[in-house]
Amino acid sequence: MKRKLTLALALCLSCGAFAQEQEIKAVIETNLGNMTVKLYNDTPLHRDAFVRLVKEGHYDGTLFYRVIKEFMLQGGSDDSRNARPGQVLGYGKDIDVQPEFRPNHYHKKGALAAPRQPDNMNADKVSDIAQFYIVHGKKYTEAELDNYIKSVNVPIKREIQKKYYHPKKPLLDSLRAAHAVEEFREVASVIKKQLADAWEAADGKIEMSDAQRADYLSVGGCPHLDGEYTVFGEVIEGFDVIDKIATLPTDKHDRPLTDVKMTVRILEE
Repeated sequence: MKRKLTLALALCLSCGAFAQEQEIKAVIETNLGNMTVKLYNDTPLHRDAFVRLVKEGHYDGTLFYRVIKEFMLQGGSDDSRNARPGQVLGYGKDIDVQPEFRPNHYHKKGALAAPRQPDNMNADKVSDIAQFYIVHGKKYTEAELDNYIKSVNVPIKREIQKKYYHPKKPLLDSLRAAHAVEEFREVASVIKKQLADAWEAADGKIEMSDAQRADYLSVGGCPHLDGEYTVFGEVIEGFDVIDKIATLPTDKHDRPLTDVKMTVRILEE
């Protein structure tokens, strides 16, 4: 019995250690300062692809070529290496990775994420890890966040009501008029379940956690990107560098007039 208990304890400790596997960190060095990022273990496809590309030197010498204040800094495209002034960038090689959306990873300030082709060319939302972006974003007020959530969720709820409630409304009205209480409750119960099930299965709705909401209010971010692009890490040092890059003057293609060149390396423990 003692041997069995010892084995069970060892297995338990092993599972716990795996769950708390140490996160890989990387440094993005630029001419405006350095940013340290950590990579999430629960997005292993993106993590491993990013690490491989870093070790191959894929990102070294490339630019943050698309920078939009209160939105994001995008870089890493290999066609930005040694690019001439004014050259339109972002059309280097694609390296596809299947999406790894996680509700606990969202587009707060400093989020590290992978861009992708638009939905009309990429219905499965496959990432292009040959590039990456870092969220700058903006801080929201309570009212702004509530209005944003309503602007997305209300139209979805209206469509669900149009499908399941509106066709049954004449029947409900007639049962109510006839004082057919039991029949009314039975029909209403079916409709209520249909509405709840449809909402549960609805794509594109916003269900924001308390932590998510707190981050968008305190540090800011880009909530409209959640569920659309894979977030696979976050900046843990160098938030001032994000601000420096985000506020640079840019041309009509959002490329900084002063090149921001990067070198990326993995921090070995």
